[in-house]
Amino acid sequence: MKVGIMGGTFDPLHIGHMMAAEAARDAYGLAEVWFMPSHIPPHKHEAGVSGAQRLAMVEEAVRTHEAFRTLDWEVNRGGVSYTIDTVRELKEKYPQIDFYFIIGADMVEYLPKWEGIEELVEILTFIGVGRPGTPLDLGALPAAIAQGVRLADMPQVDISSTMLRERAAEGKSIRYMVPDAVFDYVQRGGLYGVQPRAAD
Repeated sequence: MKVGIMGGTFDPLHIGHMMAAEAARDAYGLAEVWFMPSHIPPHKHEAGVSGAQRLAMVEEAVRTHEAFRTLDWEVNRGGVSYTIDTVRELKEKYPQIDFYFIIGADMVEYLPKWEGIEELVEILTFIGVGRPGTPLDLGALPAAIAQGVRLADMPQVDISSTMLRERAAEGKSIRYMVPDAVFDYVQRGGLYGVQPRAAD
């Protein structure tokens, strides 16, 4: 059984994340994709909303997809979320599963800086999904890492969580840039500076 892990801050989850997960699933025949929100990512600022809120948004968004699941391990563990720690636990609990870790093209070039990357490429396969303006050049990676990376294409959607947070803080709409369930959750909770919406 092949399972994709879609890690990220998801602050908030947007349609680009969903499209990347579906593109990877389709390209490599993944039985499921598990969305795994990080608690504090090692390469980014601390999230704008709590881990519990980001996890709830992901749960709401993936609920209707038959192959998408949510993995709450990193949020529940707390602290800085290192992929190597989580993947070791996953392989111990699910030794029969072949794991694929899905990342955006912008992250592929940073793989040599990942904690435990030499071990990671031995125990799973990375899938780099194309993003606007970011060419995927595996030749720029050390050969030992490049051999553990596959590529997948997706329609180009130039949306980022940073841009969405900025739009929300400025009072601009993020509707249709995030899944409907995420939009509703942000509106209900008044996240990212959005004026809270009264309950129906």
